[in-house]
Order: sequence, then C-alpha cells, then structure tokens
Amino acid sequence: MKVDLFDFHLPEELIAQVPLKNRTDSRLMVLDKETGDIKHEVFKNITEYLREGDCLVLNDTKVLPARLFGVKKDTGAKIEVLLLKQLEGDQWETLVKPAKRVKEGTEIDFGEGLLTAVCTGTSDHGGRILDFKYEGIFYEVLDQLGEMPLPPYIKEQLDDRDRYQTVFAREPGSAAAPTAGLHFTEALLDEIKDKGVHVTFITLHVGLGTFRPVSVDDVLEHDMHSEFYMVSEGTAKLLNKVRNNGGRIITVGTTSTRTLETIASANDGQFVEGSGWTNIFIYPGYQFKAIDGMITNFHLPKSTLIMLVSALASRENILHAYKTAVEDEYRFFSFGDAMFII
Repeated sequence: MKVDLFDFHLPEELIAQVPLKNRTDSRLMVLDKETGDIKHEVFKNITEYLREGDCLVLNDTKVLPARLFGVKKDTGAKIEVLLLKQLEGDQWETLVKPAKRVKEGTEIDFGEGLLTAVCTGTSDHGGRILDFKYEGIFYEVLDQLGEMPLPPYIKEQLDDRDRYQTVFAREPGSAAAPTAGLHFTEALLDEIKDKGVHVTFITLHVGLGTFRPVSVDDVLEHDMHSEFYMVSEGTAKLLNKVRNNGGRIITVGTTSTRTLETIASANDGQFVEGSGWTNIFIYPGYQFKAIDGMITNFHLPKSTLIMLVSALASRENILHAYKTAVEDEYRFFSFGDAMFII
C-alpha cells in the first residue's frame, strides 16, 4: 500500500495558526463512515449526534512546557532542548539544537543554574539523553523555565499557553496536545453528561513522533513510534458495561483510539486495566475492536493519522471529506476544526 495514496492538496493558508477565542466555536464536519455522507455543523452542537448510553473517551494527558533554552557551561554557546520522554529518574530523551555542540559529557545550564543537565548518551534520530539536576520539584522548575512545544507548522506565538491544553488535562507527560480535545469546555462536557452520555478518561502521552513524516514509500515499511498509555480499572469496567448494554464507544482523538485498540486487541475485544507502551499502527484493512466512532481534527497529508481515520471510514470517504473541507475552507491541524466520524 503506497503512502502516496493518502496525499491531498492543502493550501498553506488553511493551516490554523492560532486557536479561536471560544473553544466550541470550531466548525464540525460530521461524516457517516459507511456512506460518506457529510453534514456541516458547529462543534457546540455535537451533543445532537450523541445518544444516551454512549461513552465519550478523552485523553487527560497534560502537555509539558518542554522547550528549554540554555547555554553550554564551558563556552556559553546557546542550546535549545526539547524534552521527548522521561527515562529513569531524572534522565530524559531529548532533541537538542545544534546537536553537534552537545556530546557525551556536555553540561548545560538553564535559568542561571536553576536547572542543569549533563549529556549521558545518544538516542535514535539524533537525540540526546540528558540527566537533569535541580532543587525542589522538576515539573515546577520546568513550568518556570519552559515554553510550550508547538507543532512545527505553527509559526505564530501563543499568547495564552493554556489554549494548547485541554480543559481536562491532568497527567503531565506529553510533548504535544491531544488536539481533538481542545474543542471541549467544562460546560459542554456537563451538557453531554446531562444527556446521559458517559464521559471517561484514558492517558496517552503524545510524543513528537506524531509529527514525524512517513519517510518510506510503502505503508508497511513504516516504523511506528511508541507512546506510553494508562487505562484505569474504573474506565475499563465502564467501557465493558457500555459495550454490553449496546452503547457506542466514541473516542476523542487518535490517541484515545490507539490506546483502546491496543487494550482490546490484546484482550479479545475486552477492556482491562493496564499501562505500557504502544506502537500500534492503524491503516486501511485494520479491523476495529474497541470503538464505534471518533472525534478528530484534520490531519497532515500522508501522515499515520490520516491513515488511521481512513481505516475507520475508508480512504475514499476520507479523501472526499478532506477535499470538501479544503473547498469549504475548514481550518486544519492542531488549532483547526473537527470531524466526527460516526
């Protein structure tokens, strides 16, 4: 299966650079995954497409202010560091710029000594392993010194960094936001619950691999990145109950989808408590075991994410929907509009 089959033309001006003032004012394309029929809506009206007994599954990961700016202790040269993944203790896998200046043993100073790090090794794709030293609580120091790691296609500065967090974010660990969740407010979630829809949470810490382009010609040759997930006992029991009662399981975002499909695939379609690393790669031909529908944003051409939604609604239906979205000037990517595949 060729990667080029998932390409489409996207005018650059449709890439949303800033979030809307009101989260629920985004446009919503409702796509029938069987027929390909399309309806145009506003996100605040999504409750009209949910039914009593359904379950909405959201990712409660919290984006770290993971971009740090420091200097080499010996030369004063400027170094930019992006935290990717916590390893053991205070060791992190990172990306650094310029990488050639950071070798094993290099010491970096952040915030005039508030935080320091030493390079202890290298990782895949030119990454560096850094061991951090600090006083107090690491996440509090990071919150003081770090900046939000916005995706590479966003060129504008973010005035309010909370707009790159969901309103339900609570588990620190992501290098990027689960952006389908950005459209929700507490008031909208209350409205959804009042309709008799269950709302529950999983955690998947989003890595920057989600933005890494597919560099091979054949889908089957792509090496999928790994991300850490957690599903609680309460969520697993609720999902099994909803399924047994005939309710629909609707995930918010590809991250929630990949988490539930990982769990269900390993447990004969059942949901169980668990945590671990997933590198599940979903593309057309995949048989879904966990979900009935998904709320998601519009994704990059030839990305693993557009392959995932194509597995759910067919490549033909997705490419037609994307063509329609371009013609109707929907806003794309992280701060863009949403699609409900049902």
